[in-house]
Amino acid sequence: MSSSELQALSPGRNVALGVCGGIAAYKAVEVLRGLQRAGCTVRVAMTKRACEFVQPLTFRALSGSHVIVDDYSPDNPDPIAHITFSQTVDLLIIAPATANIIAKFANGVADDFLSSTYLACTAPVLIAPAMNTTMLEHPATQRNLRQLRADGVYFVEPDAGEMACGTIGPGRLSEPERIVSAALEILARPAQANDLAGERFLITVGATREEIDPVRFISNRSSGRMGFALAEAALKRGAAVTVVSGVTSVDPPAGVRVVKALSADDMLKAVASEAGKASVFIGAAAIADYRPAQRAEQKIKKSNESITLTFERTPDVLSQVAASRANGMLVVGFAAETENVLVNAREKLRSKNLDAIVANDVSRVDSGFDSTTNVITIITNQESVELPAMSKREAADRILDAIVRMRQDT
Repeated sequence: MSSSELQALSPGRNVALGVCGGIAAYKAVEVLRGLQRAGCTVRVAMTKRACEFVQPLTFRALSGSHVIVDDYSPDNPDPIAHITFSQTVDLLIIAPATANIIAKFANGVADDFLSSTYLACTAPVLIAPAMNTTMLEHPATQRNLRQLRADGVYFVEPDAGEMACGTIGPGRLSEPERIVSAALEILARPAQANDLAGERFLITVGATREEIDPVRFISNRSSGRMGFALAEAALKRGAAVTVVSGVTSVDPPAGVRVVKALSADDMLKAVASEAGKASVFIGAAAIADYRPAQRAEQKIKKSNESITLTFERTPDVLSQVAASRANGMLVVGFAAETENVLVNAREKLRSKNLDAIVANDVSRVDSGFDSTTNVITIITNQESVELPAMSKREAADRILDAIVRMRQDT
């Protein structure tokens, strides 16, 4: 969706902007202005430490509204502002979000206005973290970020570069334009909660294992994160979801029906059994392309300097689903590539007769297997949408948005 189309959906939308204490607080002014240019009405809340970097008067002058710092302040016109402030908006944005506020949100602490507002908020929440690289990469911060993603919070990932402290690495607040764009994208989904009602999703997830002997196998590094993120997002948007799961390093979301499949053959059988009931198929599993032509019945002993294994092709589950589809089923594949990503993805889209394909460069540290983030391009016969790095849960919603658009065009 273009910038102008997003802005056309924003007039009259109410946004709450929370500003935390950090050197990047001054960038929140540009976030405010960008939202206003898109037609949004913006109210601002600040932590006390944020006021050390930018005065509330700046935001009050630009927003035209009282800036709330303390519920109990004598000049606060609303004695229960954390309720009325949070439950009368279409989106809550925290930019910049410090490690402190992220920890409070993740653990349900409500000891100031902004953390109380988060707990009372009924609208989507978008967080743009900003902090020192070491703080960002600390296990406690990473644990808190994972918890918030599991809670359904949206993120604009921080940029890498030189920060005020002189550190070079990830942690810089993302550019205001990108934060505004992410906000408008969320605001453009007013009916998201039920836009997949009536759809029946079948999603393959994780890695397969192809046995060499009773104790060895070949596999890959797929964790299942992307497939499970798709399952969770589709479920929250009203779809019925069945997952055919290979080996994963993460647990499936609650409420999703899971069918286990260890090998490529197992996955083909499970998919064939379930496909007739599905209206949307997403092949997110990393199914092994090859398997040993012969499986040794006993453990292969370490007796020779080398051994030679002969491999054969495994069944192409995605192609078979696309070839046998019926009743208007949409078929979406993934192209995990390390070179010529878009060229290879488009060829896969054509040769397998898919409705859409999601391309990603798995050689990147922010997009590879078992990463919590992804950098994807969604390709259909009508459009190609290249997206920046984002959490896999956010990427899942963008993929589902494309499916909704394809369904509307059929």
